[in-house]
Amino acid sequence: MQGDEALERERDAIVAALTPVVEGVAATFGPLCEAVLHDYRRPEASVVAVAGSVTGREVGGAMSEIGMRVLARGDEAADELNYVTRTGDGRLVKSSTMVLRDSTGAVFGALCLNLDIGPLSQAQSLLSGLTAPGGPGGRDADSSVGVPVTTFGNDIDSVVDAIVDAHQLHGHPSWAGLDRAARLELFRSLDEHGVFAVRRSVEQIAGRLGISRASAYHYLSQARATDRAEPGPSPKGARP
Repeated sequence: MQGDEALERERDAIVAALTPVVEGVAATFGPLCEAVLHDYRRPEASVVAVAGSVTGREVGGAMSEIGMRVLARGDEAADELNYVTRTGDGRLVKSSTMVLRDSTGAVFGALCLNLDIGPLSQAQSLLSGLTAPGGPGGRDADSSVGVPVTTFGNDIDSVVDAIVDAHQLHGHPSWAGLDRAARLELFRSLDEHGVFAVRRSVEQIAGRLGISRASAYHYLSQARATDRAEPGPSPKGARP
């Protein structure tokens, strides 16, 4: 349809206009900053521009689990600003994810800023220790304790694997250790995090859990049916 083609051209134009902004932002904030431009029309290769090196992203790389969460919320997604997470190698990162919308309000991408605040936190702790009265030890031994780990990867399969690991292991080391309610909750949680918006994700998750693809589709269908049966709004995003 002509309308769809016009919207695609509009989205392409927005992405093209923001591409030089990525370099400008990273250059302004220096080596501790990374700017990443995502086009969610291609979830497996959503990174279309990147400047700086905080999470190791590359052009053509996959979205993170944060991007999947935005994708799952669809057009209901909102900007997520100034949240703190931790990379797989332990770096503390302060991030903002700003969604991109076309003229109809549809979400199709995001501009993400990642700031490595580890050195800044260390400097702050040092200054606090030098200026605070009293003995050694300080008030906050490690303010980063409990900060969630986010998987940033250029390979979408590694990101999906990390999300499955994080959601499966709630005291149960295997699929066999989960009862039906827990299995449905696992699939519901994965669905809410946007995992099933990625191509081949059902097959990948079935392999990780040691079940058939048919069983995985069955549990996903049952989890969604349960959500629809529950009272109250339950916004859903993109579906496979």
